[in-house]
Amino acid sequence: MSMMPSHMLPVQQVEDNSLGHFLYGLMSAFPLFFIPVLLSLWLNLIQKNVNPHSVLGSHLRWQRMSIIGLCPFFIAGYFLSPLWLSLPVYILGISWFTYRIFKGWISLNDGIAV
Repeated sequence: MSMMPSHMLPVQQVEDNSLGHFLYGLMSAFPLFFIPVLLSLWLNLIQKNVNPHSVLGSHLRWQRMSIIGLCPFFIAGYFLSPLWLSLPVYILGISWFTYRIFKGWISLNDGIAV
């Protein structure tokens, strides 16, 4: 069994996921204000130097789809005029969005792509 010299060992690059954590933090502020979610979407969309096949790239895509997926719930809830019809749609949308934030953030913390 031969040992490789230390200068020939493969180099493993560590990806900085702090942007993903920051954007999940902004997304989680949606119950207080919807502005952080829009800011998160804008910051997400302007990221051009992130490899789409990396862990961070998969999380940025997950975040975009989460925010865009929340819009139909809000639009449907808005057009259902009686409160007893619109409230369950809003609650379902917010529950789904919250699940996506928790699942994504936990996966990012573990270094797993979604």
